[in-house]
Amino acid sequence: MELILALDAGTSVVRTVAFDPDLEVVDEAYLELTQYFPAPGEVEHDPHEIARLAVSTLRDVAARARDAGHHVAALGLTNQRETTVGFDRERGDVFQRAIVWQDRRTADRCRELEAQGHGDAVRAATGLVLDSYFSATKMQWMLERGLADDARRPSFATVDSWLLWTLSGGVEGGVFVTEPSNASRTLLLDLATLDWSATMTSIFGVSRSMLADVRASASSFCVVSGDVVPELAGVPVTGVLGDQQSALFGQACFSPGLVKATYGTGAFLLANAGNTVPSVVKGLLSTVAWDLGAFGPTSYALEGSAFVAGAAVQWLRDLGFVSSSGELESLALSVDGSAGVQFVPAFTGLGSPFWDPDARGAISGLSRGVGKGEIARALVEALAYQVRAMTDAFRDGGLELRELRADGGAAAMDLLLQLQATNSRVDVVRSSTLEATARGAASVAGLEVGLWSSLDELSEKWRGVARFHPESPVAVDAGYDAWRRAIDRA
Repeated sequence: MELILALDAGTSVVRTVAFDPDLEVVDEAYLELTQYFPAPGEVEHDPHEIARLAVSTLRDVAARARDAGHHVAALGLTNQRETTVGFDRERGDVFQRAIVWQDRRTADRCRELEAQGHGDAVRAATGLVLDSYFSATKMQWMLERGLADDARRPSFATVDSWLLWTLSGGVEGGVFVTEPSNASRTLLLDLATLDWSATMTSIFGVSRSMLADVRASASSFCVVSGDVVPELAGVPVTGVLGDQQSALFGQACFSPGLVKATYGTGAFLLANAGNTVPSVVKGLLSTVAWDLGAFGPTSYALEGSAFVAGAAVQWLRDLGFVSSSGELESLALSVDGSAGVQFVPAFTGLGSPFWDPDARGAISGLSRGVGKGEIARALVEALAYQVRAMTDAFRDGGLELRELRADGGAAAMDLLLQLQATNSRVDVVRSSTLEATARGAASVAGLEVGLWSSLDELSEKWRGVARFHPESPVAVDAGYDAWRRAIDRA
């Protein structure tokens, strides 16, 4: 068979997934990525580890494909977006560990820039808000601390650019490129021109020469170097999307009003907003969905972002509260309700629509009658409440939600998706594959090499496997109101 591989370099896991011409998963390999927390509010990854895990999973899947007689036609790439790598392209040295999107160390700098009056200009040009979530202040932080002073060729990369450079040879001729869905998460890209904004680079003190060239999301980015991944030598990388836009594409949300929710490390809600830069909606972000080059005009999206979702489940697992992430739902279903317990998973601040970098996690409403089941239930409810806050903001902004297509690891929980449908007053559909992020990258890559001919053909290959309808909202409304009061305290 002709296969498309997708490399999905996420926040917690790096995986490679092989898809057949029907976009069914044929094989996959994954490895967990080490998380570093050097200080409260700080989160880091080792860029070299990201690259090692990427190469390892690619080699595993490519070798099995070769042994089975399959042909890999192309590679797609998707990735955690705002995480920032500072490095020297001539020597391959990184300045320090990558600063992850969840990191809050530049929150004070964002407040300073807001006080200086830059907020409106940033919002108008980039569609984003001044928050430490995004890449530009991470780059500025490295520059201000002299981390790039000794580098002969300082460069700043989002994870897509870092991996493309690595896979295409690194210091031995690696290609330094990005594409608009990732670039639009840096606070440096002009949404209208899809190019780096001179105004934004000036505000943040980042030279354009330090940034990657911007290409369409469906492009011939590079070919894989045989010195890096021998099993994929010469295979072209033809599709790149940031992970949340990739999930939107993988869920076949190709027309305005279609919405996807990904319950991964964080919870991210994206709605296709059409082919023009969307108007500002309070509490939400405007971003590039994808630029398909010859296959159609640029598409944009409105986005809501909750920084912690699955990461809270992982936290409970690491504390020994549950033995595995899959145990959470059965524990939550062992009780009738949360008994007044509220879980606010603001471990790294609050994202949409609150945008409060100083908020911190809290569990409230505890009593002697509370056990593990009630706390587990409170967390599942909180995951639904976070997304409800976003769907309410979408409606307040005038966007009518047709249905919500769910993916990501936590979307395997029936309890969560039923709570979501009832809270958000919209049907929730579980995708046939929870790996919509990888599917999106594979879809774009296959489109570019002609394995699929159109978006219509890709739409026909998408299917849902379970649909959840809203139930009576009375009970969840009371719980949501209590959760919003817990948000105020957090």
